Amino acid sequence: MPTPIRTTAALCAAALLTGCGGDTGAGEAGLRVSTTTGILADLVRQVAGERAEVTAIVPHHGDPHSYEPSPGDTAEVARADLVFSNGLLLEEPGIMKMIHSNARKGTPKIAVSEKLEEFGGTVIKLQEDLGLDVLWLGWAVEGAVPGEGSQIRITARELSGPGDLHVYLTDTLGTPHSYLDSTDGLDAADSFTLPPEAHTHVNWVFTEPGTYELTVTGESETLAGKRREVARGTVTFAVGGRGDQGGRGRELLATGHADIALDAEKGEVFVRAEEAATGESVRHPPGSVALSVPDKARKTVPKEEAYRFLGDAGADIWVLPQAVLGKHVHGETDPHAWEDVANAEAYIRRITAELTRADPQGRAVYEKNAAAYLATLHALDAEVARTLATIPQGHRKLITTHDAFGYLAKAYGMEVAGFVVPVPNQEPSAAEVEHLGRTIRETGVPAVFLEPNLAARADVLRRVAQDEGVRVCTVYGDSFDEKVHDYVAMMRHNANELARCLGGEGS
Repeated sequence: MPTPIRTTAALCAAALLTGCGGDTGAGEAGLRVSTTTGILADLVRQVAGERAEVTAIVPHHGDPHSYEPSPGDTAEVARADLVFSNGLLLEEPGIMKMIHSNARKGTPKIAVSEKLEEFGGTVIKLQEDLGLDVLWLGWAVEGAVPGEGSQIRITARELSGPGDLHVYLTDTLGTPHSYLDSTDGLDAADSFTLPPEAHTHVNWVFTEPGTYELTVTGESETLAGKRREVARGTVTFAVGGRGDQGGRGRELLATGHADIALDAEKGEVFVRAEEAATGESVRHPPGSVALSVPDKARKTVPKEEAYRFLGDAGADIWVLPQAVLGKHVHGETDPHAWEDVANAEAYIRRITAELTRADPQGRAVYEKNAAAYLATLHALDAEVARTLATIPQGHRKLITTHDAFGYLAKAYGMEVAGFVVPVPNQEPSAAEVEHLGRTIRETGVPAVFLEPNLAARADVLRRVAQDEGVRVCTVYGDSFDEKVHDYVAMMRHNANELARCLGGEGS
């Protein structure tokens, strides 16, 4: 594969691919900068040198999709002169709410990737396809919500049906967090929040077969806690064989990806589903469809004590699984833009502009450091392309534990064949295991890949890989660890590991 041609700053031949900071400038750090992730912190340090004290909210091994800020994080944001986030809904909403609530008035809050194209970068649509054999059902918010940091609070108001409903999320450590629980009736506690234009994954559990009707409301909620109802609607679930009556006269949604969605601007509740043939999103009025939870979705309550809220261990339940492990709130655009090194160059240009705006006296230092690091990235981009080009054409397919590598695939001639995250505390169905095994066989890949911070939860991927006789290797997506501490090292590792495990030469 030929090396991609990039339009970037001129390559300095003497630049070393070290990933180290550039010119420090004179004197002690003048700016205090808070960033959401370690990757952003590293990029900011490359430009700022010692003119800024840079801290990251999400620690090494942390997951920006699910990390809960600590009091120490709040204190760092409160004293920051500048706050950088990735944006595009990469960060867990609680992180962004903490930033909006605690940053000093007038402190710039920059979501770097949300203007990436203005600085020479590209963004792509997020692709999600787990091949589940039951409906993959989440929640979504569409439309703008007025006010900085405002969000939509979704509340379950009424439930009719033969049993109870539990809606919960399982974090990356396997701990369940209840969103809705009808066991003791529904009240204000049966609610959660989502930012504008966001989607989240959850588990849905019904305790008896039959037809259920769930009424929900959406309220706009400001940082001060003021609420105003903007939407209300009722959705129907057809659970098990006895739920067939609920599907009569309605279109039955049984597979694929769907959301119960609230439009904050139009004041509507609807079901948003993907057309199987086209992949296009279609809005269904809630009275026109029924959400299917078939008999093949019947499972049993896990034995772990943390799941007693679902009932006695071993009791039958009907489950639409979360599918993606951990809090995973996101929008339509893939936020993992840095996996294309050319996009990291756009990050650097944006960071340089914002640091200069906040500290004009440091312009010369920032521009000098940025030029040196852009040269490093330009050379790294070519190195990654050369390394991945050694992979045989038929092996350039990625099966991973996280949908974080679309940019890498698009930039360097790879293909995302699928990503697999085990349903927490639940054995996968025979169909799900077979689908993964079939994907591995059909693609002919010699390896699958997991991220170090998800390694402890990837038993299904390991087991199926072993059964199919393929290797399990590691790539870095959202965070560093004790082995990889900076962006250049991360991308070099990813390129070499992909090449080594997929039959290329490495470098």
